[in-house]
Amino acid sequence: MSPNRKIIHVDADCFYAAVEMRDDPSLGDKPIAIGGPENSRGVLATANYAARVYGVRSAMPTSVAKRLCPSLIILPGNMSKYRVASEQMHAIFRAFTDIIEPLSLDEAYLDVTDSECLQGSATRIAQEIKSRIASEVGITVSAGVATNKFIAKVASDWDKPDGLTVVTPEAQLKFVSDIPVKAISGVGRVAQERLAVLGVFKCADLQQLDFALLQKSFGSMSYRLSQLALGIDDRPVVTSRERKSVSVEHTFAKDLLDIKECQAVLPMLLADLKKRMLGRGYESQLSKYYLKIKFDDFKQTTVERPIKGKLTEDAFSELLQLAFSRSPRSVRLIGVGYRLTPPQPFQLNLPFTS
Repeated sequence: MSPNRKIIHVDADCFYAAVEMRDDPSLGDKPIAIGGPENSRGVLATANYAARVYGVRSAMPTSVAKRLCPSLIILPGNMSKYRVASEQMHAIFRAFTDIIEPLSLDEAYLDVTDSECLQGSATRIAQEIKSRIASEVGITVSAGVATNKFIAKVASDWDKPDGLTVVTPEAQLKFVSDIPVKAISGVGRVAQERLAVLGVFKCADLQQLDFALLQKSFGSMSYRLSQLALGIDDRPVVTSRERKSVSVEHTFAKDLLDIKECQAVLPMLLADLKKRMLGRGYESQLSKYYLKIKFDDFKQTTVERPIKGKLTEDAFSELLQLAFSRSPRSVRLIGVGYRLTPPQPFQLNLPFTS
């Protein structure tokens, strides 16, 4: 890893809700959320900070959110409007670098290592990006600046909303040591509990843990954990990638105990998948549909089938039953999705002539 890399992670603050508050200032001090209606097994895509005070969170069933916050205003959302705001943000990014890796509509990594803008200062570039998004898009973003993607992403979440956290190479080890292990991608509730048994709550604890002991508990995941705990992340910012699938998945706060509990959350996941597909033009590229389960022992299995005709919820339900039968134990994560076949370039086939 080069200590000279300059990576910025930009993350909009409650993006969908922020756009709605921008367009209707009367919503500014009220708890609002974007999601499906309460009476249709709807789930939330996001909530503003006024709603989060009540414990309202993304991916939460709308009915649960309304019980937590009876005054919560549920808006259906407008994806085309959010895409316009996202395109405006990316136009601002491109003023400073072409090395941009989008993670979602409202989140991206930027590599500004070789940028000559603002005398090459990553901190000043991040400040200018925040200022321009606020004035030109009308929303706030938080940003993290560091030498790698892991630290930059954690840093962007360190001082939300409207925050800017800069982690210099000299301060990197101290910053990483204070990061709670739950901030590491892939470390969910069960992994946190396992680490707690080992006396590990922060990356500083993980740095001191004997690797053999970590490996015994986490197997192949242990090396990645030990590297990130030291702030080591060599992943480059990837500017273009061929999308091979589109999916959604959810790690549950409480493990699902049986197939009935798994089936009960399937409509929520499929509704999220439908939203993710909306307006992206993937329909002609769909080749397979699949379902993934991760069990409470961290083992996972995936079942997929070729698409033949119109898909129904029952088709995914059959995949769920088959996946669950492979290891009938508690489930911590379920994912659903489609495999994509990239469109082929048009070719005009002419007969051979000499």
